[in-house]
Amino acid sequence: MGVDLGLDGRRALVTAASKGLGRACAEALVAEGAKVFVSSRDTAGIESAGKAMGAAGWQAADMSKPADPEALVKAALAKLGGLDILVVNAGGPPPGTFQTTPLEAWDAAYQLTLMSAVRLVYASLPQLKQSGQGRIVFITSVSVRQPIPTIALSNSFRAAVTTMAKTLSGEVAREGITVNCLAPSNILTDRIRQIAAASGADPEERIKQMAASAPTGRLGEPSEFGAACAFLCSRHAGYITGQTLGVDGGSLLGVH
Repeated sequence: MGVDLGLDGRRALVTAASKGLGRACAEALVAEGAKVFVSSRDTAGIESAGKAMGAAGWQAADMSKPADPEALVKAALAKLGGLDILVVNAGGPPPGTFQTTPLEAWDAAYQLTLMSAVRLVYASLPQLKQSGQGRIVFITSVSVRQPIPTIALSNSFRAAVTTMAKTLSGEVAREGITVNCLAPSNILTDRIRQIAAASGADPEERIKQMAASAPTGRLGEPSEFGAACAFLCSRHAGYITGQTLGVDGGSLLGVH
């Protein structure tokens, strides 16, 4: 008999969910009986993913556009009738070192990574406060603890999301809302392939090297990441808040 996570009928919004880690989180919540509304910039992709996973609804939205997060939350509320869970995800900003990143790319990454998260939370908080078991999960990166040289933009703004989440967690804890971050590393997604390509080496060889150098001897599966997300959204995680959980196969060497 499996562990009942208490997610049956819970209402969730998951962004950037047409593929990768966002989709894995949405699929895990659907599998546990949650009613899930999903979004992505890819109109055709989010419709296909939504239908495949059995989502309650979906809508294309560009989280880097100031008006889209609030409009998305309104659409999710219209479909779900309320909101208990918010999983905040956004496609990663372009790879690059500090010196190879053009100045204008900083503002674009600020809007995509940090401000999209801020706007989603602002729009969702009134409903999450009514839930009685509100859950906010931010998908960040292991780079918030151990910066990765080739993704200066992601290092900077995902760290900002992490400190914002920590601040928020203390403000809403007494209202039954938990706020946590999931920090992935070495999970085999298109983003890993993008970073591997940016390394200058052959992408497939680089991925093989990453797998071989991981403590587990392999890369993680998106479904393993999704399972961690489902747990943080569950009733069993009600006393876990303000935390950053690494889903990295033990790759982070520091002690935190």
